[in-house]
Amino acid sequence: MSPTARSFLATMISLALYGPALVFANAETSSEPCPDSEARCIPASEQTQDVNNAPIRVVADRAEAQTNEKAIYNGNVEVTQGHRKMTADTATLRDPERIVTAQGDVVFNDGQMMVTSDYLQANLENEDTTLNNAQYKMLCTPGRGEAKRVFKNGTTFYELEDGTYTTCPDEDKSWRFSASKIEKEDSSLFADLYHPRFEVMNVPVFYLPYLRVPVEDGRLTGFLYPSVSWSDRDGIEMETPFYWNIHPQLDATITPKYMSERGVQLNTNVRYLTPLGSGSLYSEYLPDDQRNPDLDARWGFNWTHSGVQGHWRYQADYSKVSDITYFQNIDSDVGKREDNTLLQTGEISYRGLDWNSTVRVRDFQPLTENTSVYRLMPQVDFNYYAPQVMPWLDISVPAQFSVFANDDPNKPEATRTHLAPTLTMPFTRPWFNATAEASMLYTHYDQRFDNAMPDAESTATLSKSVERKIPTVRLHSGVVLERNFWAMGGHFSQTIEPQVQYLYIKDVEQGDIYNPVNFSGGGYDTARLQTDYYGLFRGNQFSSIDYINPANQLTYGATTRFYDGGYKERLNLSFGQIYYFDQPSNQDAETFDYSSWALEGEANIDDYLFLRASMQYDSNLSEMQFGNAIAEYRHQQFYAQTSYRYVAQEYIESTLPNRDISALTDDGLSQAGVVTGFPLWGGLSFKGQYWRDLTQDVMLENQFSLTYRSDCWVVGLSYNEYLLSRSDINTDPEYDNNVTLSFSLLGLGADSGFNFSTDSGNALGYRNPFALKN
Repeated sequence: MSPTARSFLATMISLALYGPALVFANAETSSEPCPDSEARCIPASEQTQDVNNAPIRVVADRAEAQTNEKAIYNGNVEVTQGHRKMTADTATLRDPERIVTAQGDVVFNDGQMMVTSDYLQANLENEDTTLNNAQYKMLCTPGRGEAKRVFKNGTTFYELEDGTYTTCPDEDKSWRFSASKIEKEDSSLFADLYHPRFEVMNVPVFYLPYLRVPVEDGRLTGFLYPSVSWSDRDGIEMETPFYWNIHPQLDATITPKYMSERGVQLNTNVRYLTPLGSGSLYSEYLPDDQRNPDLDARWGFNWTHSGVQGHWRYQADYSKVSDITYFQNIDSDVGKREDNTLLQTGEISYRGLDWNSTVRVRDFQPLTENTSVYRLMPQVDFNYYAPQVMPWLDISVPAQFSVFANDDPNKPEATRTHLAPTLTMPFTRPWFNATAEASMLYTHYDQRFDNAMPDAESTATLSKSVERKIPTVRLHSGVVLERNFWAMGGHFSQTIEPQVQYLYIKDVEQGDIYNPVNFSGGGYDTARLQTDYYGLFRGNQFSSIDYINPANQLTYGATTRFYDGGYKERLNLSFGQIYYFDQPSNQDAETFDYSSWALEGEANIDDYLFLRASMQYDSNLSEMQFGNAIAEYRHQQFYAQTSYRYVAQEYIESTLPNRDISALTDDGLSQAGVVTGFPLWGGLSFKGQYWRDLTQDVMLENQFSLTYRSDCWVVGLSYNEYLLSRSDINTDPEYDNNVTLSFSLLGLGADSGFNFSTDSGNALGYRNPFALKN
């Protein structure tokens, strides 16, 4: 429920009632004009500061005063105090009782809420206040309602008789909440509702004898909105969350989930806040999976933590599930999945003025058979920076100590120490930049074969102790050239940004280190990175340091950008290539003096057609290695985006040496998809997406939905079919599908009403890949 919706009772009573009483306590006549009487939202920036102490003015057609008895205002009575205003037909202040009454069309407006009534009485001594036949309306957020009688007992107690609330506009009776009595203590964040009802078209459809709800920012133990859905995999699903407000720094949500095809699952989410940061403990437990009766209880667990305290930073993310097929069978919110593994990591960092250090441990739970991933037990990073030791010199000394452990008998374990002292000479001007950099990469390995077989083919050439020293030199410079020109009836600007880089990395023998170039599946924490235009200027083509690619090469490239008269970027194009002075000594395949061309570009055509494409073209072989393209059309509420990606078989094999990829593809990758959404008529809209693997002629996902949205409620119907497993010689592709019906009440927050989520958690969906500089 939104903050405004939660607090409507407190706002209506404490401001709308106490405000008019305060007005008459200090009333004075005035002929100055009154504020605008229109019911409009007054943002906080326009409201009167310290409004309770602002001058109060009263204007009326007639005023009559009897000393020590009463003051009577008749005809078009207007009382203003800052941005607050009240009007009435008549108003009376009686002395010495200090009782104020207002009759006729009583209207109070403070820019946040407007309240109307036909009678108001307030005692200025004890602040008791009564309103009859009151109606209220939120001005800055949706919300309105009425009450037959509103009573405020001083500053301690509020009571509404026959009160209602809805976010629907005037005269719209789609839904509302009502109660025969609503009570609230002034010091309480909650209100007590007696005989509350949920009504549709004034017909009660839900009833409780008693309900307690938050009306200000606060939390309350109790049941949350239930949800219902259906999928082909789990059948009918019903969830009824229970929220437990344990402590201001601790709460829990306990959700029993019934699945007609599997049984009852218990999901629990505990959140906490400590001086060392905040985190959550999330668990899923299914004692008996009726679709897999041969398995024991199935469960999943995730712990996340993040915090900063002074110079210290803490992070943790640990996940584990009962079996490797858990995510294939069960819709789950447990953890982060990366490359068919489940992340288990924690780290502590300290940051000083010119240095920082991090200690981390990391493990993974494999989610496929015969998969082993190296554990970090632990890894220590230490980085020292000395910027501007001289006006033209920076010094940095990154250092890392890592211990790698693995249970696979065919893989070694290792302790790795790495130092990379670096000298950098930067030179920067608005139109020109140049950098000279030199470093010495020193790495020491202690490789152990306690678990691995030293005579195994995959590790036969490894050495137990290895020292590697690799000097590197990098020279990079770039320039920005700009011109203005007239075209197509308008002013444009163009920049040309050429850059060139010389990179030297000494070629040393690295075959005695377990790395991804010389060994199938090798590398303790290293894999090859994909090359694009910006990747051409990268120093190392690998994600870590188990293999340092040798280089004696010149990289050149350029980017051109086009800006319109408002300096909005409309087009950019980039292209580059590497020239090799020397080729690495370990290359067995045919080599060339030039790398493939890397090209990419983006276009924004009149803010309705967007294009983005990138490719890598091998001019030596006259063939494209990989490419992708995205085109998107937008107009008002209509959008359509289509995308395509291609990766050649030869490129996959060259970037994954010593790997058998026949299980992945025999013909490279070629995939396409489309995502679209548009209104049909009235409040009805359509969204859909379709993705297909063109190489294997297999549909990846098909999803469409219809949504009807009114001013205060929304209903949607969607269908989703997605690929579970690909076909082989003996089987066809396996798919799952689900149908989702959703209904929500608008203005009460994202989790209000009977909300339903997509069962697959697998939708590829829309993404915004455009990064033009605007």
